[in-house]
Amino acid sequence: MAAAVALARPLRRLPHFPSRRRAVSTPLHFFARGPCGVALAVAAAAVGDSSAKGSVHRHVIEEVMDILDMAQMASQRRDVFHTSFLTPPIIKEAMLAIEKLADIKAVAQGGYPQAERCRISVGHPDSMRSNPDVVAALSISGNFRLEPCSHGDFLGAILGVGITREKVGDMLLQGERGAQVLVDPELVDYLTSTLEKVGKVGISCTQIPLLAIEYEPPRTKSSKTVESSLRVDAVASAGFKISRTKLGSMMSSGDVRVNWSVVTKSGATLKAGDVVSVSGLGRLKIGEIVTTKRGKYVVQLIQYL
Repeated sequence: MAAAVALARPLRRLPHFPSRRRAVSTPLHFFARGPCGVALAVAAAAVGDSSAKGSVHRHVIEEVMDILDMAQMASQRRDVFHTSFLTPPIIKEAMLAIEKLADIKAVAQGGYPQAERCRISVGHPDSMRSNPDVVAALSISGNFRLEPCSHGDFLGAILGVGITREKVGDMLLQGERGAQVLVDPELVDYLTSTLEKVGKVGISCTQIPLLAIEYEPPRTKSSKTVESSLRVDAVASAGFKISRTKLGSMMSSGDVRVNWSVVTKSGATLKAGDVVSVSGLGRLKIGEIVTTKRGKYVVQLIQYL
């Protein structure tokens, strides 16, 4: 059992980059010289600037810097490397940074269109002409009618057999039937032979095609608000039906995110396509924005139910 767990852990194709835990203002001497190194330094500087402005959490910055290191190695070796599953804030910042690099291609995949946890593959364009196969789907089935299990129960069962969180993507609950889970493909054999219970329920764990994943488009409710500005406190307070004062207090506490990044300043402005999340209240997306003749804004609010 110990040997199997040991084999299940080191599944990253690229040698693990230890977290540097450095301040992002440290000189970027670790980038190679030449056009690629210069481009990477520019991208890293942009990431560092976001950190200095307080718009991105430090642990996100550290993860993105590791991914930029990976991108440099992929470009130099003309190879393709893959991250583990990442959270939305890291995915967003990493993809924005990699966009500044001309000789590196990146793709984020989570197994289905609406996946939140995704893996990023980076490589030289000549080496990555198609999307890599980096996500697998498992079906965990059993009779959960009398013993309902939560997301935490399924995740706990997987972690309980020695798998780390970064190797597991999204988890789609299916009520009394069980759940479907996205994982690193190299875990499939180990999990299908090892996972036997979720909670007190005996289960069967089998691999299924990604096309067999059962997901539903999120249910939404659309409304409109007319505001004199596109400040996040004005628009979001209307969308969540709370006072601007209360929203401002929640922003100060770090409970408000725009596109998965914490926003603490009420003066930040929103644009069409932005997603605003408020802890305990849910999530809404900014739809079409129309400017009236009097200079006000009619904003479409799409709230996730």
